[in-house]
Amino acid sequence: MIARILGIILVCGTMLVGCVTKGTHVATLTELEQAQKALTKTAGEFDAYKKQATGQIAGLETDKAKLSNDLLAAQTVSANTQRDLDRTTADLNQALASRKEMEAKANDLEQRLQAEKATVTRLQQGGEALAAEKERLEKERAAKAAEVERLTRTQQELSRSLQAEIERGDITIKQVRDRLTINMVEKVLFNSGQAQVKPDGLKVLTQVSDVLKNVTDKQIRIEGHTDNVPIGVKIRDKFPTNWELSTARATNVVRFFIQQGGVSRESLEAVGFADTRPVASNDTEGGRTENRRIEIVLYPKDLSHVVEEVKP
Repeated sequence: MIARILGIILVCGTMLVGCVTKGTHVATLTELEQAQKALTKTAGEFDAYKKQATGQIAGLETDKAKLSNDLLAAQTVSANTQRDLDRTTADLNQALASRKEMEAKANDLEQRLQAEKATVTRLQQGGEALAAEKERLEKERAAKAAEVERLTRTQQELSRSLQAEIERGDITIKQVRDRLTINMVEKVLFNSGQAQVKPDGLKVLTQVSDVLKNVTDKQIRIEGHTDNVPIGVKIRDKFPTNWELSTARATNVVRFFIQQGGVSRESLEAVGFADTRPVASNDTEGGRTENRRIEIVLYPKDLSHVVEEVKP
């Protein structure tokens, strides 16, 4: 609009220089005056608008500065928040790692605890087993001691009963802990080359059986032994070798103990060894005499049976 007013003024000036009519001149002046008024008004409005715009610009600058400050503060807060978040995240990660470590330690402790419990249980069971084994061994020891004591009494009774034969050296009685051996030389029971017990021998076996029939905790083995002299021609049909002779003698003693001595047949057994177990040299007559013998061996039965027998 200002450009239009300036154009009109310029036209009017030009027209004044040239030849114009009076009416035209007046009209031009009037229009010029109006243009000046309009210019003045417009200039006022422009100044007012300028002032308003300046104020608005100042407000905007203030707002901009405030927004910049707010942005800076927000960025600072954001940076602090990020640091706090990073620190919190690090603390959380450390806490998680510590938790995993603690869980691993807890699992390890649990496993060790279970292992210790298993060990305690095993030791308790072992202790119970040891106690049971100790009790069993104590019972066996008591049973063995009682067995040896009974066997000692048996030896004493046999020694009293066979005192004369023992003093002559025809019978020996030997006890080694829980085993008792009664050794009778041939002449006590048999004539040479015979398996039938002679009358004097029956008396000796009666004395022995009177003691043995009361023995219930021992196995009684009757052993026949000979020297190494071959069987003579006269009796070879009956006893081809010393095996048959030694076995027949042992069997006849067992038969007497069962049929006339009252000894339990379940406790008896007979065996012949011929000349395989000498107690002396067969090179001398004295040695051969010692080897021709009957041995009555008392030895333990199954110890468990003995334990049962001595239970209170």
